[in-house]
Amino acid sequence: MMITARALNRATLARQLLLGRESLDVVDAVRRVVALQAQQPASPYLALWNRLSDFDPAGLDAAQADFRTARTTLMRVTLHTVHAEDYPALRAAMEPVLRASRLGDSRFTASGLTADDARALLPDLLDFADRPRTNAEFGDWLENRLGGPLEPAAWRMLRQYAPLWHVPTARPWSFDSRPPYVAASPRPAPADPDAASEGLKTLIRRYLEGFGPASVADMARFALVGRARVRAAVQALGDALEQLEGPDATVLYDIPGAPRPAEETPAPPRLMAMWDSVLLAHDDRSRVVPPPYRKHVTRVNGDVLPTLLVDGHVAGVWRAVDGGIEAGAFHPLPDHVWNGLAAEAAALTAFLADRDPGVYRRYDHWWAKHLPAAETRLLPG
Repeated sequence: MMITARALNRATLARQLLLGRESLDVVDAVRRVVALQAQQPASPYLALWNRLSDFDPAGLDAAQADFRTARTTLMRVTLHTVHAEDYPALRAAMEPVLRASRLGDSRFTASGLTADDARALLPDLLDFADRPRTNAEFGDWLENRLGGPLEPAAWRMLRQYAPLWHVPTARPWSFDSRPPYVAASPRPAPADPDAASEGLKTLIRRYLEGFGPASVADMARFALVGRARVRAAVQALGDALEQLEGPDATVLYDIPGAPRPAEETPAPPRLMAMWDSVLLAHDDRSRVVPPPYRKHVTRVNGDVLPTLLVDGHVAGVWRAVDGGIEAGAFHPLPDHVWNGLAAEAAALTAFLADRDPGVYRRYDHWWAKHLPAAETRLLPG
């Protein structure tokens, strides 16, 4: 079966709840969309605001406070918010990547510790983290255990490898730059190749449910897992996956029966969060990000700006300013699209009002570095 590029776009938008806001419990929504990119604390909130009707941020506050969702280092070795029940399989899938990238990093090895040392240390470290602990508390514990202080950079690598969850602290977006940490519950089993293989099969199924159809390259990029591992997992899944032919005869895989709306299905305008997962989930990002715009949206240091989504594709960027939302379109947009964006901007301004009206303000410096907007409008709040 063949599928067009536009139909791929609509399939992913449907699975990401971006063809129309849906009425879902916050925790159920996190599971539906698989994983919310979360290194900027506001982004999971804005991601859900784009996807849910009548989204109440207090629902996500509560889910994070009682750990029905978990914020932790996972796919692409970066922070994600995931359903707590999905965490064990996702962590098992990512174990080899996290171990190699964090315990093999020169910032960790310069401490004199080895990967074997870290694994031997981990059970007692997690026992200590049976309740929320600050960086200072971990530092004291490690100094006592190791007989000397562990450099901050080495501790950062170790805690990103360890199965630790971030602990919410305060509004506006639950987390600050120095959160406490607590051991994941249940704790993942020690490094186990069989667990990693089974976890990767689960990750692939979950990924396809949320972002498919997709190629082996897409799956590998989403997780930052080697393509050979992904191919082996796809082969092991066998008839549990359906094979399609995508643009340029690319081999794509999908979950049988997963949503694939008609390519003419309308896609409403949206003001997407920074680092929204839908912008980062594929090796071929032209599914959502037109190639000429990719370098404007993803900056040289990896910052992924808040974007305008028009007809299912990135069409510009936005930022919160005094008086509303400044929207810069990369190409001319018709009046009816601007009207739709204006309605979204008014709703977003109201949403931000009692939380953080200047959300993402620290990233405004990118707007001084020649973002090529064909037209810029202030959309009043």
